[in-house]
Amino acid sequence: MTDWWRDAIIYQVYPRSYQDSTGDGVGDLNGITRRLPHIADLGADCVWLSPIFMSPQKDMGYDVSDYCKIDPLFGDLDDFKRLIDTAHDLGLKVITDQVLSHTSDQHDWFKASRKDRTNAKADWYVWADPLPDGSPPTNWHSHFGGPAWEFDPGRGQYYLHNFLASQPDLNFHNPDVVDAILETCKFWLDFGLDGFRLDTVNYYFHDQKLRSNPAANAAPQVMATDLYGMQKNIYNKTRPENLGFLERLRALTDQYDDIMMVGEVGEMGDRSIEIMGEYTQGTDRLHMAYSFAMLGPDFNAKHFRNCIEGFQKGAPDGHPYWSFSNHDVPRHVTRWLDHATDEDAIARMAVAMLMSFPGTIGIYQGEELGQTETDLTYDELTDPPALRYWPAVKGRDGCRTPMVWEKDAKNAGFSDGTPWLPVKAPQAANAVDQQGDKSVLAYYIDVIAFRKASAALSGTKTTFIDLDEPLLAFHRISDSETLTCVFNLSADDHSLAVSDTEITGPNNASLDGTTLTLPANGYAYLTGKVTLI
Repeated sequence: MTDWWRDAIIYQVYPRSYQDSTGDGVGDLNGITRRLPHIADLGADCVWLSPIFMSPQKDMGYDVSDYCKIDPLFGDLDDFKRLIDTAHDLGLKVITDQVLSHTSDQHDWFKASRKDRTNAKADWYVWADPLPDGSPPTNWHSHFGGPAWEFDPGRGQYYLHNFLASQPDLNFHNPDVVDAILETCKFWLDFGLDGFRLDTVNYYFHDQKLRSNPAANAAPQVMATDLYGMQKNIYNKTRPENLGFLERLRALTDQYDDIMMVGEVGEMGDRSIEIMGEYTQGTDRLHMAYSFAMLGPDFNAKHFRNCIEGFQKGAPDGHPYWSFSNHDVPRHVTRWLDHATDEDAIARMAVAMLMSFPGTIGIYQGEELGQTETDLTYDELTDPPALRYWPAVKGRDGCRTPMVWEKDAKNAGFSDGTPWLPVKAPQAANAVDQQGDKSVLAYYIDVIAFRKASAALSGTKTTFIDLDEPLLAFHRISDSETLTCVFNLSADDHSLAVSDTEITGPNNASLDGTTLTLPANGYAYLTGKVTLI
């Protein structure tokens, strides 16, 4: 028996934007339940839901005010149970976002904590006295702009917030906090969830000595709207104590059958791959982890190879999760379009490449339609960083606009009301009902089916082939099959001399004797361990 999550396809649903069943313009649980057959037909194995818990929605649900209640915006516990049961009937697992590092300032825990310095929950959040001149305790920055500290006149102290000031950080150094958080996780495991996606998984602990971060010493400094990146964030996150909490959380999930946890590692570059490895090492931490390593602008063979090889070297027994898009970054079809002849070409090549990677694969809603980033005007925005720093920061709303189901229906079939973010014509043109036999959606279904039918693509062994940019190539090897995967990461044609082989599966290439021709954004799966020159 193999753990269900190994090599699984996990489909992320952003609940606000999937399907509205009430006409209020916001997607909900019953709407998701209605659309689950689409996810099953795609070939996915699991649905990941972004937060659906009680929240004032200052950060679209990533500010939880009650971990064990469904926000009425999305439905209730009965609706959620119906969703889980329907998903299970379709062969789908269900996991949810667990935002454990911080709460909303409307959570009862924080309301109690901020009353004074002596109440039972006074130490449940990270409080600190001002410096003698009244300035914040450290130089730490918030991801959403400004200091990571907010002064509370009631207590006469600052509290820590890595994100919005309305998202205070919990004090995981307090064992009562850890116990309370684990109880909320147990609640959902008992309810029938199949696992968790752990938001900001390396942010749980802070440096108790409250040491300021050193400068990043990166030159030139081009991050004027993202001061966070101008520091080496070594004291405000990724602290060694994180591992102990992950081990306690794993011990809890191991009491249940077939549970999976995937952690979001908030680090960049080589450091992100290193932490992915550390957090999945052994059998007593996370089942798998992902970072933003493949969610940025980098699109070259060296980068993708470094990500995969870096993880293999850093955590040979660990398990990675790779994805190209999610709710926090511009959609990859738009992000990488400069390397392609057109949007469909990059959509097809990207999924062919993603489905050849070892590990578990993530898909963000709409990318199976070849969806692009939506252009929004300032008056259409909802995302706090964009509202604060527009136009230098475009924010995350462009990748969060509603799913498009029917081209000619009102709001592309998403809602009978006014959507919380607009549905625009370029997106509606790619609606589900417009996807024919030659469409991006049809291609996703084909390449996912090919991956699942291939022993090599389900194997764990991956060895890279040395080729010049822009060509990426590697062998995927199992006991019964070997495939050679080749990708042209450019808008120019390239040819290679190859040893005896055949093209198999979905492809955009031609083989004439010993010459493999890869057109712009071309790709091929070749049978056997092929020599490429």
